Amino acid sequence: MTPVHPQAIRHLIVRTPNWLGDSVMALPALRALRAGLPHARITLVGAWAGLLAGQSVADDWLAYPRAWADRLAATRPIRALGADTALLLPNSLESALAAWLWGARRRIGFAADQRAGLLTHPLKPFAERRHQVEEYLALLEAFGLSPGEREPTWRLEPVEADAHRLDQLLDSVGLREKKPLVGVQLGTAFGPSKLWPVERVASLCDALASREIAALLLGSPAEAALAGEVQALSVSSVPSLAGRDSPELLPCLLSRLDLLVCGDTGTAHLAAAIGLPVVVLFGPTDPRLTRPMGSRSAAIWKKPPCAPCFLTRCPIEHVCMRAISVDEVLREVLACLSLT
Repeated sequence: MTPVHPQAIRHLIVRTPNWLGDSVMALPALRALRAGLPHARITLVGAWAGLLAGQSVADDWLAYPRAWADRLAATRPIRALGADTALLLPNSLESALAAWLWGARRRIGFAADQRAGLLTHPLKPFAERRHQVEEYLALLEAFGLSPGEREPTWRLEPVEADAHRLDQLLDSVGLREKKPLVGVQLGTAFGPSKLWPVERVASLCDALASREIAALLLGSPAEAALAGEVQALSVSSVPSLAGRDSPELLPCLLSRLDLLVCGDTGTAHLAAAIGLPVVVLFGPTDPRLTRPMGSRSAAIWKKPPCAPCFLTRCPIEHVCMRAISVDEVLREVLACLSLT
């Protein structure tokens, strides 16, 4: 395949991933594109594109809806942008069809999901999967560009209103001045197969409290009930902000923590990119593909014969997540906090 010469690109649309974690893992590729296409206009289109607005990787950001009817309705305004080139980070047939409908005469992506005929510059997928960061970086080949950084980094931009709101939230649970402060992310958008049992979450929070380490439950509004279950099982009155923060406030909130414990979720990647130590509990997915990069992250994976299955719901006894004990998570937390 002959690479597209950077000077030939006037306006590049990048279809960003559907998930927060994948969007963070795309940052090294996006930064290389920005550096290699200094004269091109770059527009990000994706569910999390707006959260990337402060990362200096594009000129414009457009939210992309998840519902099919809404995506079809978005076709006309995106086509009106007049982009000549589209880079597709998702490997879906839908993203290639959308790029064709957007009028991009050059459409670049991996020839996956039977979509090669819709791409003008199809790249051959890897015979064996690589870490998601590396797969995104491999797309730079279509532009003749070389990767720069390989580890996602998140540039925090202090916003006074966000800091004030976060102070209020932490004050409301009595944790504004509490240190060390460990966040415990309860849910994942993937599904319940990634969840650690609630009784073990409660036991971990109690074990931390016994060492004068504050735990704070985090999650979306969908995890508020889960937080209530943990609180009911805990003897240490663990506080919760589940459902009370927001996506735009999440980077600032993570920056106030000393460590995050979570499943394989997008919050793990965002936290690691900010520089926060992260202890990630893996079960149905593969840390070799999606473990947060960086020396300050630790992955626990007690791989049973059935893993990685990548199923959203476990059809058996959820042995992968139940194999992870409270004691080994606690050891990793204390080691990351240099308290061992």
